[in-house]
Amino acid sequence: MRLTLFIGPTEKAAARLRNILQQQKDALLKDGILAADWNHVRLYAACAAPDAVGLLRHRRGLDSALIGATLRDEFHALIPRDLAETRADHVVLSAAQLGNLLSRPEELTRLRDLLSPNFNDIRIIAHLEEQARLLTAHYAFAVTEGRRNSLTQELALAAQGNWWQGALEPAGDAPDFGLFSDVQNPPFWLDYQTLHSHWADAFGAEKVEFRPLDLPHLLSKDGAREVSDSLDLITPLGPVDPGRALAPLPAPWLTRMRAFNDVLIRYLQAHDLSCSRSTWSQMLQALQIGGAPITPGSLAPISDHFAEDNAALIAQFPALAEALTPDAPEPLWREADPELGFRATQYLAAFAHRIRTTATPLAQKRAEAEMAGQSASKFEEMLSDPAASEADREANAHLLNRVKVNHEIILSSPFRPHNDTAPEGEDQPAPAYTTVAPRQLPPGSSGNVIVGCMKNEAPYILEWVAYHRTVGFDNFLIYTNDCTDGTDAVLGRLQEMGILQHRNNDNWKGNSPQQHALNQALKEPLIRDADWIAHIDVDEFVNIRTGNGRLEDFFAAAPEATNIAMTWRLFGHNRVTALSEAPVIGQFDHCAPSFCPKPHTAWGFKTMFRNIGAYEKLSCHRPNKLDDAQAERVKWVNGAGRDMTHDALRNGWRSSKSNIGYDLLQLNHYALRSADSFLIKRQRGRALHVDRSIGINYWIRMDWNDHRDLSIQRNLPRLRAEMDRLLADEQLRTHHQAGLAWHRAKAEELHQIPEFRDLYRQALNTKLSATERVAYALALDMES
Repeated sequence: MRLTLFIGPTEKAAARLRNILQQQKDALLKDGILAADWNHVRLYAACAAPDAVGLLRHRRGLDSALIGATLRDEFHALIPRDLAETRADHVVLSAAQLGNLLSRPEELTRLRDLLSPNFNDIRIIAHLEEQARLLTAHYAFAVTEGRRNSLTQELALAAQGNWWQGALEPAGDAPDFGLFSDVQNPPFWLDYQTLHSHWADAFGAEKVEFRPLDLPHLLSKDGAREVSDSLDLITPLGPVDPGRALAPLPAPWLTRMRAFNDVLIRYLQAHDLSCSRSTWSQMLQALQIGGAPITPGSLAPISDHFAEDNAALIAQFPALAEALTPDAPEPLWREADPELGFRATQYLAAFAHRIRTTATPLAQKRAEAEMAGQSASKFEEMLSDPAASEADREANAHLLNRVKVNHEIILSSPFRPHNDTAPEGEDQPAPAYTTVAPRQLPPGSSGNVIVGCMKNEAPYILEWVAYHRTVGFDNFLIYTNDCTDGTDAVLGRLQEMGILQHRNNDNWKGNSPQQHALNQALKEPLIRDADWIAHIDVDEFVNIRTGNGRLEDFFAAAPEATNIAMTWRLFGHNRVTALSEAPVIGQFDHCAPSFCPKPHTAWGFKTMFRNIGAYEKLSCHRPNKLDDAQAERVKWVNGAGRDMTHDALRNGWRSSKSNIGYDLLQLNHYALRSADSFLIKRQRGRALHVDRSIGINYWIRMDWNDHRDLSIQRNLPRLRAEMDRLLADEQLRTHHQAGLAWHRAKAEELHQIPEFRDLYRQALNTKLSATERVAYALALDMES
């Protein structure tokens, strides 16, 4: 298997190559070339020296001491898996960080050792341009990322001698204050001769090729030709989207930004603060002014320094002749006037309030580090099992490292879970909703319909049906398969009472009983004649948080909606261990924070949609197979009533940071209920994924107890009234009580089985904070 690595060394060129590779992915695959979508930043971090943190590793949270080994484990598993699934015999990847951030021989040795077990032919390609021209672009990038030193340091280095070594010393990193050597120091990789030796020592001189960087051509629609030539394609790739070209930054603006970076860094050091990159970037943008850019000819001493080496490279790679020819010399560079009497300290004073209110005190960051240490000890205890086999201990060690790394990353990332955005007052009791009589449907309409699938849910059916009747659902179509607990009896009696329709699904076919049921549901008059349709499970409750808590209140708040993404709010077991007759919505009021974008299960959504014929298929989370002729009629909204059509029109079943909304409606998801209920759920399997086990991993994903949400309990009085009305039927009451007795007996039976007894004990002993839970869930096999 062959591998071609484009190593930059400029990120602008590497990003363009990645874009071309993705646009031409299908065409390349026809030629036997896989454009791998491996995370190039994580690949770099997997090989980087532990102490070589750098801006990118710090920003991505990849600066943990454990990160290298953990990421290498991930790639050791990822690469052979991807290769086994492709028919290609050649892989190509573009990663400038490999060329412009890996400066030590041991780092390239790690990269080689990581790749060589899977590839017997590794080819390295770097795209070069004359050093003064690239330096002007790099300097502009570095200044926007916090550089405080002017180009005088490069000019001084050019007069001293060894560029590579001089550019790497001194490191002087202080990440908390925005000081990173790859930003503050001269770019070591401009020493192309040493760059070639560096890679040749690791991969062999015959495997390292330098090609000219023709950036204007690469950024054009014909830019794919460079990929074709680099990969020796017989048939050139077609045109590509050229994207948007950015003009070089004005030199006066660079002067302003550099001076401001210097005073800001000194301010942060004096006040022991860490400024977020978003705030820092916004302040630099506010300094904007026009003017001419820096000209490469003004950096002639840089060109002179590398002239002899470049001549040798041209002799070795003749195609570099034009690319390495310097611009005509101009008067020596001097930093541009910032103009208009600019003083960095005045701007710092103007921004001081913003800095203080958005910066993180380093004492807090140190506390987070201490928290990470305490959590690491907790994880170690959870994953230590002296009685485990050697293979299991090794697997646990890998999992432990992933969990620790994830936790450190999540603590300082934008994905850290929190409840800051929770609707006000949800942890306080609110006045009860009023009861509304069932509406009279017009002829030919089945109204608002829930279609659901169940297996052994007898104790929970009555509350779920009663609740949803009180909030405005008119009809129910329920499929069951392989029930042994009386579920069919409860549903059968409810059908006899005219409350719902029940269908037996024991003879399901295909990949899951649930999808088979949903396919059959589309043939039912109850679904064909529905106004609105929702597919939800018996552990999911539509919690309407506006008006009188009924569907018509939400519809009035979002009158143009045809599809509603009802995002999960995951509720934990709330320290309830035994089965109880008390309503689920009353027993379990502790849940995940409102802001919880990871793991992927936390913000899953189910869809309620108007029956306008826009979609041809009903799936677990959403309707699918959009009729393009109906697309303009479709409007998706989130639980706050805000438009998210662009995100969800054709696919997707999870909310994101940009479209999450709980203000008017959320889907309360009681995936566990009590600890005993969890054991029974574990024993019976799942409706959708019959081949997946529900073990401790599932408990960790679903047992959220950090925050309280009482909003649904405003429905309790009318729920109890409706349940009492239904339970007045003696047959239904008998079936309901029999189902509860069956579940209690089953729980007692499972407690006598060592496997389930251990799972029960392990579950109750697993006490994780929200951040720890996210870290652990992300590390589990189901997530990866």
